[in-house]
Amino acid sequence: MSIPGPVVNLFDLNRSELEDFFESAVAKSYRAQQIMKWIYHRQETSFAAMTDISKAHRAWLLDETSLTLPEVVTRQISRDGTIKWVVRVANGNCVEMVLIPDRGRNTLCVSSQVGCTLDCSFCATGKQGFNGNLSTADIIGQVWLVERELRKKNENVSNVVLMGMGEPLLNLKAVLAATDLMTDDLAFGLSKRRVTISTSGVVPGIYELAEHTDVSLAISLHAPNDALRNVLVPINKKYPIAELMEACGHYLAGLGEHRTLTIEYTLMRGVNDSLAHAKELAKLLEVLRCKINLIPFNPFPASGYERPRVAEIRAFQTYLINAGYTTMLRTTRGSDIDAACGQLVGRVEDRTRRQKRYLARVKAQEVA
Repeated sequence: MSIPGPVVNLFDLNRSELEDFFESAVAKSYRAQQIMKWIYHRQETSFAAMTDISKAHRAWLLDETSLTLPEVVTRQISRDGTIKWVVRVANGNCVEMVLIPDRGRNTLCVSSQVGCTLDCSFCATGKQGFNGNLSTADIIGQVWLVERELRKKNENVSNVVLMGMGEPLLNLKAVLAATDLMTDDLAFGLSKRRVTISTSGVVPGIYELAEHTDVSLAISLHAPNDALRNVLVPINKKYPIAELMEACGHYLAGLGEHRTLTIEYTLMRGVNDSLAHAKELAKLLEVLRCKINLIPFNPFPASGYERPRVAEIRAFQTYLINAGYTTMLRTTRGSDIDAACGQLVGRVEDRTRRQKRYLARVKAQEVA
């Protein structure tokens, strides 16, 4: 008696993986293109509706495969139009995704892990602990669900940023397959300039990423020197700034002379927001073609940090502009629904003890 194999979720496979799957299973690799058009162009998840596939093959698909998406748990709309969804993924935990509509652009921020292992000191996500990597289906399913909603208004997802929960380069296999689908003409067809992977500085992951793709890359820097970055972004102790800058230069070399990296810098009052920090940052980044996104800190309970005054933020930005850098000040969006940068928390069954320690700090602060 043969034991049936596991059901394959077709959302877990990019085009080449789908072709290999169908070639090995039914000796018909062209089925991959048919399936992709149905599930991404027509957003059809019922095999019965795929009428250009024979009944026998549809029956086989129904038995051997699935089209399983994350489950929407909650949906919130901010006063500024930002939308946040909490979705339940395959391992039963919940992650968050955020849509930021802005003058004809629809930028979707998606998650790549349940929680995060890195525990950057100013980010709420890391305080929730960690419960595993998302699958390709979990990641691309976030895009699929939002695309379905936008199409009802004759709109589309125009940009995707992997800046939600988790460190994308610590889940590189699934992230690469998902970004392949984001940029594939048979799926979402986004330009590689409009798909951005953000990393806190996983140096080996940057080198590996460069071997497989040339999507846009953002670096969560947040400090211009190792002493401060070791506190704010602890992974810096393993991969210090000099190694990170070298890896960034390597990635830039594969992008072509007209493309740049994005440097993300969260401004925290009295921590990294002085003109001395701005000067040090300008000197550090001389070796890179880059633009700078300044992000005023978004508060969360017991963080220990504050947002700088407007005058301090503007002075920091002005110095960098005068130093020759394209420097944008990110408008805080969705803070009333905890959807702003650094505020995403999801619902994580923490494998570590970090969430417990964080909640104890919050409680102690409330009592005090």
